[in-house]
Amino acid sequence: MVFQTGPTKRTPVTIERARHLRKEQTVTEMLLWRELKDRRFHSLKFRRQSSIGPFIVDFYCAQKKFIIELDGSVHQEQIVKCKDYRRELYLRKNGYRVVRFTNDEVNDRMQDVLRGISEACGISS
Repeated sequence: MVFQTGPTKRTPVTIERARHLRKEQTVTEMLLWRELKDRRFHSLKFRRQSSIGPFIVDFYCAQKKFIIELDGSVHQEQIVKCKDYRRELYLRKNGYRVVRFTNDEVNDRMQDVLRGISEACGISS
């Protein structure tokens, strides 16, 4: 187990919640995970449903301090948008880069999503 200190230290609650979310992933998460797992994407190691401080992020690459968030329709609700905004501020303040994609983008335009991830990671295709 990795021991972290500071504001992004993992907590037992988020670790347990992340385990649950990995078992209950959505179809869209499965589709993107298939492209990212086992270092298939530019040899980068991604983790899914990873806890960072008080939050759980959908996909995380520690090497690049890079986070991918997938947004379903619930993320269009104002209260959820506010929570997403606060969460993203926290993550960016602590040195993480965050990119968001909608479920529709992943489901319908996977190559565009992968190209966007490459660009955000500073990788030329």
